Amino acid sequence: MTLQQLLYFLAVAETRHFTRAAERTYVAQPSLSKQVRALEDELGAPLFSRARGNVTLTPAGEALLPIARRIVADVDTARLEVAELVGLRRGRVRVGATPSLCVTVFADVLHRFHREYPGIELVVEESGSKDLVRALTHGELDLAVLIAAGDEAALTTVPLLRERLVVAAPAGVDLGAAVRLEELRGRPMVMFREGYDLRDTTLQACRAAGFTPEFAAQGGEMDAVLRFVEVGLGVAVVPSLVLTGRPALRGTPLTAPEMTRTIALAQRTDVAPTNAARAFRETLRAHLDDLHRDGALPAGVELAGR
Repeated sequence: MTLQQLLYFLAVAETRHFTRAAERTYVAQPSLSKQVRALEDELGAPLFSRARGNVTLTPAGEALLPIARRIVADVDTARLEVAELVGLRRGRVRVGATPSLCVTVFADVLHRFHREYPGIELVVEESGSKDLVRALTHGELDLAVLIAAGDEAALTTVPLLRERLVVAAPAGVDLGAAVRLEELRGRPMVMFREGYDLRDTTLQACRAAGFTPEFAAQGGEMDAVLRFVEVGLGVAVVPSLVLTGRPALRGTPLTAPEMTRTIALAQRTDVAPTNAARAFRETLRAHLDDLHRDGALPAGVELAGR
C-alpha cells in the first residue's frame, strides 16, 4: 500500500468518478484505475462498486475512507513539521472558527499572528461547531475555536471565553433592563438555519419555558439573522459578542434562565500540534489576555474561569 494509492482512492471516493479523479490528481485515468485495482488486490476486497458507470463505495471502501483521510493528513502534518525546523519562517496552520467569532475577535487574532509570523500560511474555515468537530476529527484542521458541547470525545478542548446570550432587537425597541425567556412567547422571532448551534439552543430553551417560538423568518446565517432583526422582522437570541459594532441593534440580557455558552479551543487528542499550530494557540491566548487586562472584552464576554 502506497501513499499515492491512498490519494487516488480518496479522489475517486470524493468525486465518485474515475475520470474526474484522474483530472484532480493530474494522472492518466488508466494509471489511476490500475493503482486502485492494485490497492484492492492488496487489501483483498473491492473498494468501489462500478455498476453501469455509477461509482459507489463498498463496505470495505467505507471502512477505509476515514483511515485513508487520517493517513494523508498525518503525512501532510509530518511534512510541515519538518519544514518548520527552519524556525517558523514558513509553514501552514489550518484553523476553524464559528461565524460569530469570525466577524469579531478572531479577525484581530489572525492579523496579529500574520504580523508576527508572515511566512506562515493561514487557512481559515468558517463553519458551525459540529462541522468543525468533524473537520478536526478527519485531520482537515489543526485547531478550531468552537462552542464547547461536552461531546468532543476525540478532541482536547480548552475553555477560552464565556459569553452571555442576549435578545437582539432593533435599537429603537426597548425590552427593559432584562427579559425573561417566556416573555418571547407570541413575539415574532428570526431563527437560524437547521443544524446551527444557536437554533438548537434557542428551541430547547423555549420548549423548556413552555412554548414554541413563532418564526417571522428562518434559515439564515449569522449576518443574515442580524440584518433581518435590524429591519424589524423580529427578535433573535444571539451571542452578545456579535452585537459589537452594530449600533442599529440592542442586546437585552436573558434571565430565568440566564443563557451562556463557552467558547473553547479544540485540537485532536491523538496528534501533537505542529509548531505553527502551537504558535497560533499562544497568539490567541495572548490576545485574549491582553483584551482582558485592558478591559476591552466585549460586553457580556469574560475569560473562562475568571
